[in-house]
Parts: sequence; structure tokens; C-alpha cells
Amino acid sequence: MSIETVVLAVGTEDEERAKRLANEIIAVAEPADAEVVLTHVFDGSEFDGIREKLGVERGTEGSTPDAVAERHSTTRALSKALSEAGVRHSVRGAVGDLADEVVETADSLDADRVVVGGRRRSPTGKAVFGSVAQEVMLSAPCPVTFVHETAS
Repeated sequence: MSIETVVLAVGTEDEERAKRLANEIIAVAEPADAEVVLTHVFDGSEFDGIREKLGVERGTEGSTPDAVAERHSTTRALSKALSEAGVRHSVRGAVGDLADEVVETADSLDADRVVVGGRRRSPTGKAVFGSVAQEVMLSAPCPVTFVHETAS
């Protein structure tokens, strides 16, 4: 199966694992010349707070979820890494439930792969999937790659 479209789920917590996510997505997308869709999902209050922090007024062109996602530090870092690696990509923003929005995006794009990050939670270092990652894995219309952050 060839990979043409990859959805990378991005949330505010992914700032700490942005480098690992970038490396993984480059490893998946680059050999296949796939298009990566960075999908940054905000909850409602988070979106309002970030928009306010950016100085963007409601109802203006720069206040859309796509525009705010493009300006978010985590998405910018991932976009920069993908650009430097020559990986085609775009940014989508959404406001709502992270798992639902990622699955909906993957479904609407007929994605070939979803990449989602998460944390290690046990002292033995075994990755335990959080509710968002688990929901995406169970509901996505395509294979899902889970990327955990490194132990501190």
C-alpha cells in the first residue's frame, strides 16, 4: 500500500515531543513523497486563550482555527522541520474534541496513516496509551502510528 496522505495530530502538549514527532513523520512521509496534514486541535477555552495571546480579534481573518494553528509554536516547529526535510505539508486547525477531529480529518482526506503522540506513564517505561491516542487508534479509518515522548 502506498502512502499518499498522512495526518499528524498536534496538540498543545506535543511541544515537548515535537522533535520526535517531526522525525517520525519525516520517516513515514519522505520516502513515499506523501503530503502531511498537521492537524492542530484546540479545545474551546484554549483556542480563545491562544487567539487572545496572539492579539487576534474574533471575527477577523486571522482568527480562524487554521490561522491560529499556523501561528502556534508547536505547529510552527513541526512545519519548519518538515520544510527543511523537503516534506510537502499543510496546516489545519480545529476546535473540538482532539480524537474526534483527528479521525474526522483522516476520514475526510482518505488518509493512509495517522501519527499521534503520547506519554510514557509507567516506571518500567512501557507506553500506556492515553484516552485520546486510544480513541484515535480504535476509530481511525487507517493505520495509526503512536509516538511516545522520551523518558525524562
